[in-house]
Amino acid sequence: MLPVALSGMEAMLVSDPATEALAVAQHNQPSADFLPLNGTDYVELYVSNARQAAHYFQTAFGFQPLAHAGLSTGLRDRESYVVEQGKIRLVLTSPLHGGTDIGAHLDKHGDGVRVVAFWVDDATAAFRETTQRGAVPFLQPTREEDRFGYVVRSGIHTYGDTVHLFVERTDYAGVFLPGYEAWQPAYQPAPTGLLYVDHMVGNVGWNEMNQWVNFYANVMGFSQLVSFDDKDISTDYTALMSKVMSNGNGRVKFPINEPAEGKKKSQIEEYIDFYGGAGIQHMAVATDDIVATVTALRDRGVEFLRVPDTYYDDLKERVGEIDEEIETLRPLGILVDRDEEGYLLQLFTKPICPRPTLFFEIIQRKGARSFGKGNFKALFEAIEREQELRGTL
Repeated sequence: MLPVALSGMEAMLVSDPATEALAVAQHNQPSADFLPLNGTDYVELYVSNARQAAHYFQTAFGFQPLAHAGLSTGLRDRESYVVEQGKIRLVLTSPLHGGTDIGAHLDKHGDGVRVVAFWVDDATAAFRETTQRGAVPFLQPTREEDRFGYVVRSGIHTYGDTVHLFVERTDYAGVFLPGYEAWQPAYQPAPTGLLYVDHMVGNVGWNEMNQWVNFYANVMGFSQLVSFDDKDISTDYTALMSKVMSNGNGRVKFPINEPAEGKKKSQIEEYIDFYGGAGIQHMAVATDDIVATVTALRDRGVEFLRVPDTYYDDLKERVGEIDEEIETLRPLGILVDRDEEGYLLQLFTKPICPRPTLFFEIIQRKGARSFGKGNFKALFEAIEREQELRGTL
């Protein structure tokens, strides 16, 4: 289901894509949007047990079954389940044999995001525009077809072992991609109100943030939306720095984090240690009723970070009037922040994998375009408490 499973695609892999991409990336940011992205097409996670992971995302998060590929559809090296909710599509992939690239990825990183795929009108043009600006090829433009039509996919390497694919599906009427069949199990729990991917956060190593900010600017035509330094994102013990990159239409946003000096090990250092390098730290998914969504998720067993109850004592003084009752937000642990355009509500899950790496953010925007700067200190103190319990602070 990923390009590496396609015949001959192994030749597209590059031994050190990050170094090559950064070495050849141009330094002048173009003014035109040469890489129009319609949005996030799907996110693929390599997981140790795709069937169980699909069940988890159905049960805990309310994702709906969509498609399946594996032995019954002609694949011999992997099995994949596709689940969706709103405009969010997750592909959960596991190897069927030892000695595979997927298995090596799992051994190094554990369960985590391998592919962030974008929906485009022209996958060939997207590949051409990015590679001529320095992106290292992952998948040459490839036409895949079945009785429902065809798609064209291409792809490039980014930080760590994460890749971006460009998916052109105008002439395809199938359930997901060629090679997949509809998956319609009897077990279909109700959705929880998740709508679309708001942003995805990448963690990179020491002094690598600006390199990858430049990559997204010069190679993919993104612009910097906002930045935070260690004065904005710090506690008494740890700190990090972050810059948020956005594509031309604002539908795709990538905050890029790097560690900053602190008295103890930051969450970014912990992530890199356990993930084995740079990668996607968390996926922020939007809802239009965070109270209902978080209530449903908690009832299904999803665990969230908690800030001290005192966070709510002066909340109205800090953020002004909001539609929600404070006493409704307090027991759920939902955080609130305001910018000049409105406010947002957000809450973060604990890591969903055995390693303290990937987690989810639930977010509802009521005009705000920011990322919860006013909540950083309380949030990271909550993360530090979890690190201390794990013995990794």
